Amino acid sequence: MRFDLVGTDGRARRGRLHLEHGIVETPAFMPVGTAATVKGLEPAELHAAHAQILLANVYHLWLRPGRETLAAAGGLHRFMGWNGSILTDSGGFQIFSLRERRRLDDDGVTFSSHIDGSRHRFTPESVVAFEEELGVDIAMVLDVCVRLPAERQELERAVALTSRWAARAAAARTRDATALFGIVQGGLDERLRERSAHDLVEIGFDGYAIGGLSVGETRVEMRNAASLCADLLPAEKPRYLMGVGTVPDLLASIDCGIDVFDCVYPTRCGRNGRAMTRDGEFHIRNAAFTRDFQPLDPHCDCAVCKTFSRAYLAHLFRSNEMLGPRLLSYHNVYLLNALMADARNAIERGQWGEFVSSHASEAHLR
Repeated sequence: MRFDLVGTDGRARRGRLHLEHGIVETPAFMPVGTAATVKGLEPAELHAAHAQILLANVYHLWLRPGRETLAAAGGLHRFMGWNGSILTDSGGFQIFSLRERRRLDDDGVTFSSHIDGSRHRFTPESVVAFEEELGVDIAMVLDVCVRLPAERQELERAVALTSRWAARAAAARTRDATALFGIVQGGLDERLRERSAHDLVEIGFDGYAIGGLSVGETRVEMRNAASLCADLLPAEKPRYLMGVGTVPDLLASIDCGIDVFDCVYPTRCGRNGRAMTRDGEFHIRNAAFTRDFQPLDPHCDCAVCKTFSRAYLAHLFRSNEMLGPRLLSYHNVYLLNALMADARNAIERGQWGEFVSSHASEAHLR
């Protein structure tokens, strides 16, 4: 992996990630394909929506279809028919989200499967080995994500384990083509964030993620923590903020100097009838849209907005037609990728401040 910092405008950064399966222009948004699929969208549609890199999840792929099947398929790219880049989350988020189904110790974590109750042991070494066998472009180290608010003692343990596990993961690495990223933890505690970032930078990784946010804190708290972490990380390495996917949060985070983002938000909204636009969001099932023949977003040039009206989308959702969630998911993913492309252009031209002002009201950024 190589990261070129092409330019900056204020703290906003324009970069280029060179990965095994292609170049990712940053700032970039990663649609989430937890179980080797972005819900409702096939690879050709993701390419048409200008997705450059997808996120998949070690925990879910480990359980189903499993390591042997993925290896026999020739790796994750071949298995899911996606020839772009892939990043895999390590299962650290499931330490948070499946708290009642896991046992955490100093060596690793044991999960009780949410599918059939079977037990599965994750260690920093086994996770890296799994990710390398999948042939992904970016592998995340196993970390400990904590629900907020949290007691300092719990956060301290999470930081200590995350740092020790990161060192073990780095030592276990065998495949140069798979980049390895460390994950900064520490909740909302500035001293712990500083300690975590220092530990990871000392180990040395290809890039660094900011984890442990979007897990119970306020939007302002999230942005303050993300901004602090961005300042603590090397300027020459890519910075990835995990779990962020709304228009205002993406704009504010780019303004903090962060390069890469992921979130289930656009496709989850799509499945539930929530349309994203640069001017705000709305629910397509609302009665006001039954005879609204405008496109979802008059400023969007995606295939959905060029072809279908709000009234048609409203009809699909009210009729429980499966096409509705697919079309709305496509639009939402396209919208965020278009936003990223426009952000890159604005940074290159030295117009980032004007771009933010024209796309984010004070209400958005509160």
